[in-house]
Amino acid sequence: MRVTPRSFRRLLLLTACPVAIAAGVAPAVAQTATVDPSGGRATSASAPAETRAAQAHAIGQHPSQRTGAATAAAAGQGESVIVTGTRSLGRKARDSTSPIDVVTAATLRRSGQLNLSDALTKTDPSININAMGADTADLTAAIVLRGLNPDDTLVLIDGKRRNGTANISADAGPQQGATPVDLNMIPAAAIDHIEVLRDGAAAQYGSDAVAGVVNIIMKKTDHGTSGSAITGANAYNGDGWQYQLNADQGAAFGTDGYVHIGGQMYHTDHFTAPAIDDRTGRDDNYINGLPEETRETLSLDFGKTLVEGVQGYGLITYGHRHAEGYENYRTPDILPEVFPAGFSPLETDEENQYSATLGIKGDDFFGFRWDLSTTYGADELDIGNKNTANPNFYGTYGYTPTTVLAQSMRNAQWTNNLDFSKPLSLLNVPFNLAFGAEQRVDTYKIGAGNPPSYLLGGTQGFAGLLPQNAGSWSRDVYAAYVDLDIHPVPKLDVDVAGRFEHYTDSGNTENGKISSRYDFTRRFAVRGTISTGFRAPTLAEEHFSSLNVSPTGASGDLAVDSAAARSIGAVPLKPERSTNASAGIVLEPVTNLSVTFDIYQINIRDRIIGGGDYSGAAAENAIALTGATLPSNIGLNDLSAFYFSNGASTRTQGADLNVNYFTNFGDYGTVNWTAALDLNRTRIHHVGLDTNGNPLLNAEGIGYLTTAFPRSKLILDAYWKIRKWDVNLRWTRWGETTNDLQYEDSAPAALQYSTTQFYQFKNEPRWLTDLEVGYNITPHWHAAIGGNNLFNLRPQRTPADVAYLGVQYYDQNSDQVPISGGFYYGRLNFSF
Repeated sequence: MRVTPRSFRRLLLLTACPVAIAAGVAPAVAQTATVDPSGGRATSASAPAETRAAQAHAIGQHPSQRTGAATAAAAGQGESVIVTGTRSLGRKARDSTSPIDVVTAATLRRSGQLNLSDALTKTDPSININAMGADTADLTAAIVLRGLNPDDTLVLIDGKRRNGTANISADAGPQQGATPVDLNMIPAAAIDHIEVLRDGAAAQYGSDAVAGVVNIIMKKTDHGTSGSAITGANAYNGDGWQYQLNADQGAAFGTDGYVHIGGQMYHTDHFTAPAIDDRTGRDDNYINGLPEETRETLSLDFGKTLVEGVQGYGLITYGHRHAEGYENYRTPDILPEVFPAGFSPLETDEENQYSATLGIKGDDFFGFRWDLSTTYGADELDIGNKNTANPNFYGTYGYTPTTVLAQSMRNAQWTNNLDFSKPLSLLNVPFNLAFGAEQRVDTYKIGAGNPPSYLLGGTQGFAGLLPQNAGSWSRDVYAAYVDLDIHPVPKLDVDVAGRFEHYTDSGNTENGKISSRYDFTRRFAVRGTISTGFRAPTLAEEHFSSLNVSPTGASGDLAVDSAAARSIGAVPLKPERSTNASAGIVLEPVTNLSVTFDIYQINIRDRIIGGGDYSGAAAENAIALTGATLPSNIGLNDLSAFYFSNGASTRTQGADLNVNYFTNFGDYGTVNWTAALDLNRTRIHHVGLDTNGNPLLNAEGIGYLTTAFPRSKLILDAYWKIRKWDVNLRWTRWGETTNDLQYEDSAPAALQYSTTQFYQFKNEPRWLTDLEVGYNITPHWHAAIGGNNLFNLRPQRTPADVAYLGVQYYDQNSDQVPISGGFYYGRLNFSF
């Protein structure tokens, strides 16, 4: 599928025009004033009409057919009915047997973040994001839940599995090998709320749900128009300017149906932290920054009664991205004939993400509710290299292209589901029985670059993929599950789930989960879960390969099933296996005050990570087996090769504390107070060996798994509303991160690029302050100004010996404070 940015912008503008027109002429819709008792994060009431519509759709009802007693009761109390982690009707967030947060669209908007992934990091302490990506990984956002790999978090949209990105995180680091769902390719304007399940759920949903589940619930109202415009910049630097436009609208589809459309446009300029390059003594190397990006996304959600008792529904989403990220500056001696002043290569991403779900469901198939659906999604991208050159190619042929296609990638998933559910009773014991089946086809394709991108050492910055390393792979997945939710006594809830899955490339797996909750009183309950889980290796982890070239060295990512990888000890990948246990309490000591506290432990065997990191002559020989030719200026001591492996077994332990308090000060307004804390620690239990008898992880790799994530993260939030004004003040404290950093070019020669001796660097705990002030101009228009990271805090700088070229002075593998510093913005919202 190929859609040009220009043609897509036209489509989005045509879509947005009716929205804007409706905003100007539509009559006011009666709105119900609600109280958001949680304020900053996990909320139980926000935009009730939209939320109830989404919840009704998710459990098999159209908004005009909300007749379920439990659903109506919950909605009437203004509480969120969840659809994640349970297949029972009418389950409220506060009654969940597992820890779950409900993050509303209003909460996401108040975060002041222009990307959905960044907004979640501001609202949920168990979620983090890399401070600075490396190479192509910098072009795709990946969230981290509970300090585990991004691929260990399952992302659903309206309960349906979302396909992952084709853009693999290839470079060494905590997220190496990840091809997670790119949340930023989903139009935020169309999101009603997000449910974050912080618990292992592979027995309920299948592979990837090791750390938890993020379920994005889309808007499904048949009326209403809303939109926003936000713009701002990293003012202390004077660059990194960003803007975002959002719009969505609901419309009736016949007499009992709905259509809801949403769209978003987003752009950010390059952000670059000033840095003096050791080679030139000037600020002319821009790699220490964030990429430029232009993104357009669109969604179409619809549903309608087809015949009595049967509803049809669907969701179509599309996103386009163009992004460019700087590589290290090349000095004039590289190729003065073409670039007499030197050059800075740019890695580019031209990407299309599309997905479509179609389904039918009903309420009475031999007394069972049923849902039959099919979902197809794909992510296609071309990785390019511009403002570059192939010096050896120029020396041979007398010319070199300066813009090339380096490689193409495609990651697709076709999923078919059939689900049944029915409330029953046996011997006066009520229970809900759910069962179903899933069939899925995963496909992955990588294509070669233009010949000048890979011949004779390849282009600077990013060498193209060789034809012999290109290919297309697929697998079939078959699954069946059963889920039993029992209430043996009125105050006890027990949920038992089991799932069987068969992968044509990695075999069978069986997983189970038991969760329970006992309510001693309406103000005090205890809950706990234990489950097993797994994550199958992705096709990208099994087959991806690349060659990344720096000014002084190169790194080869070898496909684990290749002769090149086998030469340095690779063996076929196995699935990760996990055991997840948690226990907690739920308190409501006084009215309007709620407290939850949960502890957890996640054991993972055979974690899939980058391993077999060989350097020097061994790496040179392995890369040669791929057919690649290295650039002539590469130093042997700055040459490495690796592959993905089942490198280690880990234990992650932690605790989550959430406190929500609502206060009413009468004439002085209301304040929602929120405190949320995540404590997290991972330890290594076992490090595997390659076939040569060498450990798959060194100290640097162990640090990626154990200390690159904050040991703690605390979010304190106060949301004050008084008359037409609202103020949101938020403090975020990131705990310490530690990484073993490689010695670089300015270190003593004996230490440079060593794979056994490292510098241990600590990012000390940091506090960030965010502030937003808003004003209701009219009942339909709202304006706000704000600042994220108000006092412009940045990560701590590393010593010169571990800062490559003296420029990369931040620990880019730390999931802590963003490198971009303070961001100041203004926003205008409308709603009709």
